[in-house]
Amino acid sequence: MASTGWDESAEAWIASMGERGDWGREHVLDPAMLARLEGRRFERALDVGCGEGRFCRLLRARGVPVVGIDPTERLLEEARKRDPDGDYRFARAESLPFPDHSFDLAVSYVTLVDIADFRTAIREIARVLKPSGTFLIANLNSFISTSPRGWFRDRAGERVHFPVDRYLEEFAAWPEWAAGIRIENWHRPLSAYMDALLGSGFQLRFFDEPRPASGDSARQDYYRRAPWFLIMEWQRS
Repeated sequence: MASTGWDESAEAWIASMGERGDWGREHVLDPAMLARLEGRRFERALDVGCGEGRFCRLLRARGVPVVGIDPTERLLEEARKRDPDGDYRFARAESLPFPDHSFDLAVSYVTLVDIADFRTAIREIARVLKPSGTFLIANLNSFISTSPRGWFRDRAGERVHFPVDRYLEEFAAWPEWAAGIRIENWHRPLSAYMDALLGSGFQLRFFDEPRPASGDSARQDYYRRAPWFLIMEWQRS
């Protein structure tokens, strides 16, 4: 299988995430994702693309039993190191090694953008979820993934606007950020995700483009200038 950049970027990713994640995860996505779980009980969760296990640890801290799967061995090694009692397994979203109806919660935390055959992955997640099970998704907003080079800047280097181009196409790009991180990401219009989820028998229960909930004001202003993320909660019919 062709490289997606994750094996080569794993060490830099681990260093950049730390324990709390990057700014967007800590101050934008985590509060919104955890709010969707507040006051609810889940018997068994699946974290699809768990990476170094950060969100699995957040789930376990809230009493949610969770299995984390990932196709990058170095990230799984780090997850097991940080959470020796956790359940972390090598697997791909497109071929989940679980029986039908094994989980009542599945989480994809900014991982659909990494999966080339995301339609098969969504069908697999539907298969392993129990009827009425919850699929909670955080993803890059499709307005952002359309331009992997980022902001258009003026001659002084100031950010002017975030360009949107080729929005209705589906294509791979190789964005680079932080030192040593270069990973294949996929841009798709939002309609591609919606069609795949609806076609797999999911019903939309919640949608949001979350704003920063905490953090310094300058970074909050930056994350309000463009729609960086989206959150969706779907229910298996």
